[in-house]
Amino acid sequence: MTIFYEFDGKLYANITNKCPCACTFCIRKNSDSVGGNDSLWLEHEPSFEEIKEAFDSFDKTGLSELVFCGYGEPMMRADILLQTAEYVKANTDMKIRINTNGLVALMNPHFDISSLKYKIDKVSISLNASNPDKYFQITNPKYGLPSYNSMLNFALRIQEFVPEVSFTIVDCDLGEEETELCKERARDVGIPLRIRHYVKDNEKYE
Repeated sequence: MTIFYEFDGKLYANITNKCPCACTFCIRKNSDSVGGNDSLWLEHEPSFEEIKEAFDSFDKTGLSELVFCGYGEPMMRADILLQTAEYVKANTDMKIRINTNGLVALMNPHFDISSLKYKIDKVSISLNASNPDKYFQITNPKYGLPSYNSMLNFALRIQEFVPEVSFTIVDCDLGEEETELCKERARDVGIPLRIRHYVKDNEKYE
């Protein structure tokens, strides 16, 4: 069972396969892994003890950043994520990033995002689209149209607790006009936008 894996010079944490979205560009539809690693489909959701054991035994030589991003939405297990981040911060100098859809308020309504302060260094949020309707078409969230505003609200609030916050979109069938509208939306919110390029032949994002 692959809980931690290395990709692009970073250590990634794969703590769940659950996700409330079914994005049209999701890499899980094309492959069971990334970067030549073993399958990222989990036999079961790992306990904190299993995560800690896997982290301790992983060769982290040369890896300075831990990214919560596997074959699921990491904030589905927000409490376990936080517990893991606390352990990593207490035992290493690694920077910690969360790649998220930003729907934690819908997934875990009682989770206090202020608890991420001093534990998470970066948060990358999937903007995906410039408006609720387009977002629903691309992301297919089970929470429906309110998901878009929930994601934006998370993006605005999390800046108070995490030093670096960014948006991302994937340039897969978005089109030039929608890409420009996404840039405008990100500027309106005051958060930098990174465009991720989907390389179909290698089944990965750059």
